[in-house]
Amino acid sequence: MRMILNISWLKAGGCFLAFAGLLALTACDKGGAGSGAGAGTAADGAVSDVIVVGEYASLTGNEASFGQASHRGTMLAIDDINAAGGVLGKKIKLVYEDDLSKAGEASTIARKLISRDKVVALLGEVASGRSMEAADICQQYHVPMISPSSTNPKVTEKGDYIFRVCFTDPFQGKLIANFVANTLNAKKVAIINDVSSPYSVGLASYFKEPFVAGGGTIVAEQKYTGSDKDFKAQLTAIKAANPDVVVVPGYYSAAGLIVMQARQLGMTMPMVGGDGWEAQDLIDIAKDSLENTYFSTHYSSENQDPTIQSFVKRYREKNDGQTPDAMSALGYDSAMVLADAIKRAGTTEPGKLRDAIAATKDFAGLTGKTTLDDHRDAPKAAVIITVEKGHFKYVKTVEP
Repeated sequence: MRMILNISWLKAGGCFLAFAGLLALTACDKGGAGSGAGAGTAADGAVSDVIVVGEYASLTGNEASFGQASHRGTMLAIDDINAAGGVLGKKIKLVYEDDLSKAGEASTIARKLISRDKVVALLGEVASGRSMEAADICQQYHVPMISPSSTNPKVTEKGDYIFRVCFTDPFQGKLIANFVANTLNAKKVAIINDVSSPYSVGLASYFKEPFVAGGGTIVAEQKYTGSDKDFKAQLTAIKAANPDVVVVPGYYSAAGLIVMQARQLGMTMPMVGGDGWEAQDLIDIAKDSLENTYFSTHYSSENQDPTIQSFVKRYREKNDGQTPDAMSALGYDSAMVLADAIKRAGTTEPGKLRDAIAATKDFAGLTGKTTLDDHRDAPKAAVIITVEKGHFKYVKTVEP
């Protein structure tokens, strides 16, 4: 896989963001629509020496592996930015909270970070459903929000203050459909998806449409909810339909159990998912059952680009040897894109910062170049990953 990154603010050696003044994640305040006090200015008008940025993430709960990985990437970006001198002559202060992977928490946290902590922008979430919750609040109060990795199209449809730095599910669904049909040579597919997750429901739909249009057949469709642990009834029905491939467009916690239980039932066909699979917990749950499985995601730590390998090295040093996954890389990129926009705007005033984020073009990051389109989305290449002997293994890159 080849990715050219020209992150001008990353130094070659230690890879610190040497664009002193390039990024300052966010500061300022926002008590209501259009009422921000400005970069480095507290609500009472007092001058502050920091720019305050908020982050909400699933640090505990069902998607904790995702939230923690994204948060660690974001924290590394903040460290790099501040080590290079910050943005607009100020350091970034990140205020973050755990949404517990629960519905309803993200909107509560967003209100708190905006009204209490006076953040100039919000970073989050990984899960599309929770991003949509917070997006409603951010749009209401005119606080820019950048999701690192929520792929459901409805996230940025919430309004002109809502952005993302990752590809969307229509692209991901189509690339999975093409991979299943053209690489795995499947004609008959079964789908099992999480009806409680907007991400899972959306990705299933975006896979199904192009796969059927290309001549494929959906021989079975089964459903579950995110809290389920036993999937053998659904899998037994799928087994009876004799599909060539089973598509599981859900999150790693359920996907790992589904794959393991499918293998226990003697289902040896390939099983395929999306970026919701990428977490070490997937391997911890399913173990050897993951042979002959594949998923799409945003980046690979196997990419030998020097900038990426420097990121991998520094991330491991700060996180007990853990290898950064796509959520980590996207968390890092989301902070960098925000900081770059603050630099270009020359302020954290809400409207000007929003306009600067929207104008992001060819911003080179760990997950490729970010150019935001008219929908505030970031068309990017994806990669296909498989699992071999308990490790994620790069397969191929798919361009948008």
